[in-house]
Amino acid sequence: MIGVFDSGLGGLTILKEFLKTLPEYDYCYLGDTLHVPYGNRSDKAVFELTKKACEYLFNNGCSLIIVACNTASARALPKLQQEYLKERNKKGENILGVIRPLAEEMAQITKGKIGVVGTRGTINSNAYLKELNKQRKGLKIFQQACPLLVPLIEENWSKKKETDSILRYYLRDLKKKNVDSLILGCTHYPLLLREIRGIMGKSSQVPNPGKIVAASLKDYLLRHPEIEKNLTAKSKRKYLVTDLNENFKQMAQRFLGEKIKVEQIEY
Repeated sequence: MIGVFDSGLGGLTILKEFLKTLPEYDYCYLGDTLHVPYGNRSDKAVFELTKKACEYLFNNGCSLIIVACNTASARALPKLQQEYLKERNKKGENILGVIRPLAEEMAQITKGKIGVVGTRGTINSNAYLKELNKQRKGLKIFQQACPLLVPLIEENWSKKKETDSILRYYLRDLKKKNVDSLILGCTHYPLLLREIRGIMGKSSQVPNPGKIVAASLKDYLLRHPEIEKNLTAKSKRKYLVTDLNENFKQMAQRFLGEKIKVEQIEY
C-alpha cells in the first residue's frame, strides 16, 4: 500500500493524480486535520507530527509513504530519511517528498525566472531555493509566503471574493518580477489553480504539481523494483483524518468526483 500524508486536505491534489497515473495500487490517505496548518509551526513540531503519521502508516500496511505536505517535505523529510528510516531498518520501505520532483521538472521548463509560493514554513526553509540551484545554476528565483491560503482553502473559501483579493495581493510582486514559471509549493494551492493561472496570465506557466509528482512516482517505481514488489495492487483506497469534520468530506468528494468513506483515527 502507498501512504499519502498531508497536514489536511491539500494532499488530495497529489492523490488524485496518483489514481489517474497508477490506479492499480492500494492507497491510504492520511490528513492531519487536527493540527492543520503546519506552515506556522516549529521545525520540531512539524517533524514530530510527520514522524507520528509515518509511523502509523507503516504500522498499518504502507511500505512507501509520500509526504505530500510541502512544509513537512521541507522541514521533516530529510531527518526522517536520514535518521528515522535507519532506526526502523526495514528493507522495502521508503519515504518520499514532493519538493525534489517539482524542482527537477521546473528547473528544466523555466526560461530562467521562476517564482515559488508556499507556506511561511516552506518559504523560510529555502528548500525550493536550494533544490532549484542544485538542478540548474543561474536561475533567478523569487519566493512568496502565502500564510492565509491554507486556512481559507480548508474552510472552503476558495471562491470567495476575499480569497481572490488575498491571492492577488500575494502574487502581485511575482507578476511585477515577470516570472515565466510559478511553483505551487503547497499541495493546497492547486485547489486554486484556475484562479492562480488567471492572475498570472499566459506569460507565466503554472503546472499542476500533482501531475509532476505522479510522473515522478511512476518513474521511481520502475527504477526501484525492491520497493514496488512490496506494494499491494487491488485498487483499494482508505481515507483517514485525525479530526473528522463534514467540511473535509464534502470538499474531498467534490474534488475527487466520487463518494468516499472517511475514518477518524488517533495515533
